[in-house]
Amino acid sequence: MTVDTKEVVTAIAYLIGVRKSALETSFREECPDTLDTLYASKEATIIRYLSKLRTSLFQHFKKTDDAMRYDLKNLTSLEWYDKDNIRQLEKWGIQVIQANYCSEKYMQDLTRLINEHIDSCSGLFYDWINWDYIRNLFYVPKYNKPNVMKDEFTKYMANIEYYPFQQYIYWTPGNHGGILSSDRKFLKLLYEMNGDVFSDYTKYRDADDDTRNNIYNFIDSSAKTAIAVDCENSNPFKLYSVLKGLNQEELARIEKITLYDDPNTTTGWDWLSKFTQIPVEHIEIDRVTDRKSLVDVRMTASVVADFYRNGVTSFIIVSSDSDYWGLIESLPDANFFVMYEYEKCGSAIKNALTQHGIYYCSIDDFCSAGTEDMKRAVLFAELEKYLPSLVGENPLDLTHKLYEESRVTATKKEMENFCNRYVKTLRLKLNSEGKFEIEIQK
Repeated sequence: MTVDTKEVVTAIAYLIGVRKSALETSFREECPDTLDTLYASKEATIIRYLSKLRTSLFQHFKKTDDAMRYDLKNLTSLEWYDKDNIRQLEKWGIQVIQANYCSEKYMQDLTRLINEHIDSCSGLFYDWINWDYIRNLFYVPKYNKPNVMKDEFTKYMANIEYYPFQQYIYWTPGNHGGILSSDRKFLKLLYEMNGDVFSDYTKYRDADDDTRNNIYNFIDSSAKTAIAVDCENSNPFKLYSVLKGLNQEELARIEKITLYDDPNTTTGWDWLSKFTQIPVEHIEIDRVTDRKSLVDVRMTASVVADFYRNGVTSFIIVSSDSDYWGLIESLPDANFFVMYEYEKCGSAIKNALTQHGIYYCSIDDFCSAGTEDMKRAVLFAELEKYLPSLVGENPLDLTHKLYEESRVTATKKEMENFCNRYVKTLRLKLNSEGKFEIEIQK
């Protein structure tokens, strides 16, 4: 079973200025690390403070104008503006307060400042999200043209109940319900607003508590637990999504991960050890003939040896190949938990596991959104192989090669985003020896 994630909407809620109490109530439980990262981000907080000021100005436009015109007050002396936010922005070199101003001028200034600073927040979002679509919620084009902001004000005040948490964003409001209730709902609407479709459910669905608790209970009830991975029948990035999505204190009890690999599988397996604290043993098994892999045989022999020689009592088998059933039957005193992929695993083996009381789950159920750091590392490594011979390469064609050779699955749009952000921005620089080298803008 799966549940919808809230990582993306947590970032949006912070940026648009949702009050802290609501952030803690609505997003803290699911996304504590995301919230802490946002609180610590200067770039995110600049946009948050400016967005809060702009929304407050929309809501108190006439009162603010009258107070400045007739009472000679300014934003810092009006109770509906956060003085501490304004002071912090000015400490960061962002001048907010101006003399002899009116509401209309402040609206122009705040919108200009948001337009100027919003791109600094692109790094808060994963590469697989189209940044332009996020940016469009904050960036108001032609804001300084006559009636543009006036029309936005009129639209906002007439439809305030349709804006998320009543915070202003640049969009066509409608009765869409709570658009920040889940990443699934938000991404679907965001892409539709831009004439696009978001369909990769693995980015916004995550394993539910029952699945996680089954894994934790299996580890907790075992004297020694190891993970055995059939690399021919598993995906390194999906396995990483499992490892990243589980409680790290629970995972610390796992003795090791052993990767049983064939020379023909993806290079992604070479990187797994760099993204987990669990010790990783990577065994690459050469073929005697090109047509026959020996991974299953070696995996069976090693697991049996770990059980009898090294005292490992429980094994998490990561494979979608039914060949591991022979391994399970050969060790009736060992405990097993199986992780598989939906599209590679048939119903017969799942029925056999159920009949023998062996827990299993799909690694597809774990959210893949957070695997971008490992995917980028693999893709950068592939890109570096091409740096000496870049002349004559088409950037997008090269990007497709990188994804194909590293076997990273992605949509056409994701590849275009990677191409625009990293391949097209390659640049020459002088190294410490005064020689040219090509640098990836990470």
